[in-house]
Amino acid sequence: MDLDRFTDDTPADDAPGGARVCVVAAQTETFERCRQGFYPSPESYDRTTEPFDYMAFYRTAPVSAVTHYAPVTARTDQTRGGPGPMDADDWAALIDPFSETDNVVVFELDDLVPLEAPVENDQHGLRGAWYCAIDDLRTADTLSALAATATT
Repeated sequence: MDLDRFTDDTPADDAPGGARVCVVAAQTETFERCRQGFYPSPESYDRTTEPFDYMAFYRTAPVSAVTHYAPVTARTDQTRGGPGPMDADDWAALIDPFSETDNVVVFELDDLVPLEAPVENDQHGLRGAWYCAIDDLRTADTLSALAATATT
C-alpha cells in the first residue's frame, strides 16, 4: 500500500477527467526524479512532440503498477553539459543506460498525485508511451483494461 496518498500534503486527484495523459514506465531512479519534478526523454522519442498535459508513471518496482500522475508544467530542451534541470549524475542514471543521445526533452512536473487505486500489471508491463484520458487511469484496474482505451 502506498501510504504517501494519506499524508496531509498529498495533492488531490482533481485533474479534469478528459485531460490527455502520457503513461510511461519509470524505474526506481527515474521515479525519484519525478518526485523531484522532472522526467527526461531522448528528443527522438515520439512523446516529446505529442500533445498532453499530464504524465502518469508505471513503476517497474516495487509495485509493477501505474501509481501516480503529475501535471506537466514545462518542456525544456537540454543538451548534455548544458543548462537545464538535469546534472551529470541524472544523465548517467536516466539516459546513458537507454540511449546514446546528447539531447533530451525534460518534462517538468508539478507534484505527483497518487491514484486512488493503482493500475496493476497483469501482462508484460508497459513499454514506450501510452496515451489515454485521466478518467481511463481512474477506472482501469489492470494494464490490460488500460490498453483497451489507450493509444500508442
